[in-house]
This record gives sequence, structure tokens and C-alpha cells, in this order.
Amino acid sequence: MKEKDERWIPERDPSMGEHTQAGCENRRLEKICSKFLEGTGPEADVVISSRVRLARNIRDHLFPPLASNLQRKNILQLCREILQEEEERFSRFQFLELDSISGVFKQVLVEKHLISPLMARENVCSALCLREDETLGIMINEEDHIHIQCMLPGLQLEQAWQEASLLDDCLENQASYAFHEELGYLTACPTTVGTGLRASVMLHLPALVITRQINRILFALNKVGLVLQGIYGESTDFTGNLFQVSNQITLGQSEDEIWQNLYGVTRQLINQEKKAREHLLNEGRERLDDRSGRALGVMRYARVLGVQEVMQLISDVRLGLDLGLVRDISAGTLNKLLALTQPGCLQYLKGRELSAYEQDLERAAQVQKFLDC
Repeated sequence: MKEKDERWIPERDPSMGEHTQAGCENRRLEKICSKFLEGTGPEADVVISSRVRLARNIRDHLFPPLASNLQRKNILQLCREILQEEEERFSRFQFLELDSISGVFKQVLVEKHLISPLMARENVCSALCLREDETLGIMINEEDHIHIQCMLPGLQLEQAWQEASLLDDCLENQASYAFHEELGYLTACPTTVGTGLRASVMLHLPALVITRQINRILFALNKVGLVLQGIYGESTDFTGNLFQVSNQITLGQSEDEIWQNLYGVTRQLINQEKKAREHLLNEGRERLDDRSGRALGVMRYARVLGVQEVMQLISDVRLGLDLGLVRDISAGTLNKLLALTQPGCLQYLKGRELSAYEQDLERAAQVQKFLDC
């Protein structure tokens, strides 16, 4: 397990010349583009990523929301020792204490879905242990002592569950979890008591939005114990026609039942989205071609772009790409732009904080630069 290195440090060195600064920006760009945004995996034309998260707590220790700073520090040290006991398994992991980095880079980690907004705000004695490919990680002292997370591109819920479960078994060999024979794993939030499992998929559903079927789907999901949220979880907007579908129930079901239920519903959503796309194509191919072409033109030539605007543009181009109307651009490129154009990532690239207007200028510049690569 490694300590932090230069990839975690977003601050700009004023002594850097232009050439050095450009090289630094290129290295930072590489770090922004996570594996789960590659645009690969099963059903990648609809499913951006699959994620499994397991909540765990150490027995006989107060949960983080009630713990003092000293108690949180003790948990952090205990978790570090547990990870060090499994040195071979964690040799490719990076250990990052969150109070040692800037607010900008915490925002980057949120935008890349590697930590939660809560963890970015309340990060006293918190840490992230992250594998080099960023698909597997452990959040320490978030809402619970340990959150294990696996995130993979496309529809790979079973694979994500298997990886997270293997890591969970490894940690449980070294730690004594808070567990109740009837209730299961005990967690800070009552909605995760039981398996402690949150499974989710991120979906691109433009055709269901355009055909106004999304509200009906939202109602149907609630009836089967699933919830539809924005890309950053609860209380976030549905921007760029991107949605997260996740389980609400963790008690009374096994882990396999939870992810398999989500998988089955996701397959239905994929089929409905594809049927809606086919309908739109049959009813107005020229309109869709114009919509995606205009969006790509704005992305290539605009001088100022807001974050919600660019996410809608990316969605329109992505729809055209998936329907064969747009060429010479990849799904991976568009997926990576979803992260690159967020406020924290833009500021990390520049190595300094940017005003809202500067972000809009830089967003347009980075989109054009990225499309020309």
C-alpha cells in the first residue's frame, strides 16, 4: 500500500514554465479519465457503469456520525493496520488521507464517484484506499467505518459484486464487524442495515426522456423497491439524461437477490430505451441527425459552456453516435467529457481555483481540445 504521490496534488506551482505546466496538465488529464468511463462493457450504449457498495462497521466502536475526532482517528489507524496486514493484496492500492488534500481535489474525487459528497464535507480523519485502476476502493470514516466500492464500465453488476465481496471477505478476516444474528450488518443509516449492500447502475436514457416515458418508469421502479436518482445520488438533478437506479431495500434479501433484481430491471430499462430510440429514428431520422449534429457543432465551436448545457450536448451527441448518425467520435471520449467538464476537474486541470465564468470559458476550451485529440 502506497502513500500519496504527485497525482493527488492539484495545486499549481507558480514557478512552472508553460511547457512544464502543459505536461502537468496532460498528466492530470490522465488521472481524471477513470476506467469506468471507457465506454466498454456489456450494453455500453445504454449503461455507463455498474457499482456495488458495501457498508461495514467495526464492532464495539462508535459509528462515525457519533464518534469524536480522537475515536475517528483510532478507527483510521485500525483500518490502516488491517490493510497493512494484507500487504500483498493491497500493493496496488493508494492510501489518501482526505484532510491532507485541497478542497478542489476532494471535489474531483466526488465528481469521479470515488468518494461521496458527505465524505468531502466531513472528512476529519477520513481516508480513501484506492486501487490503481480506480475500479475498487475503500472509504474509511464516511457515514460508516468502511465503505467498500467496486465500479465497472457497462452492465457488470455480478462482476462488481464478486470483486467487492472478495475484498470484504479479506477485511473481515482481520476485523470483527458489527453484526446482529437477526438484523445482519449494523450500519449508521437504517436503510442499509442487513446486507449493507447498495447496488446501482448509471444509465443514459435520452429516448425515454424525449418520448416522455420517464415519469411512468420512475413510478414503476418505486413499486419494486428501486429508486431513480441523479448521477451524484440523492437530491441531485437529472442532467444530461443520466440516471442512477439503485436498490432501496437491504434487509430481508440476500446480496444475490439484491443485485439480480436490479440486473433484471436494468435489462427491461435497456430494452425500453432501445425501443424508444428505434421509434424516434423511424419517426424522424432527420430531426435526430440535426439534433446530434447541432450539439456536436456547439461543442466544437462554442466559447462559453455551462456545466448543465454541456451535459445535454454530450447526451445529444451520444444518442446520435449510438444510432449511427454520428461518426469519428467514441463513446469513451464522450464519457470522459462527463468528468472532464465538471467544476472540480476543470480547476484541477488548471492547477488553480476558477470563478464560475472562468470555468465556463475553460470548459469550452477543454471540450474542443479533447475532441481534437
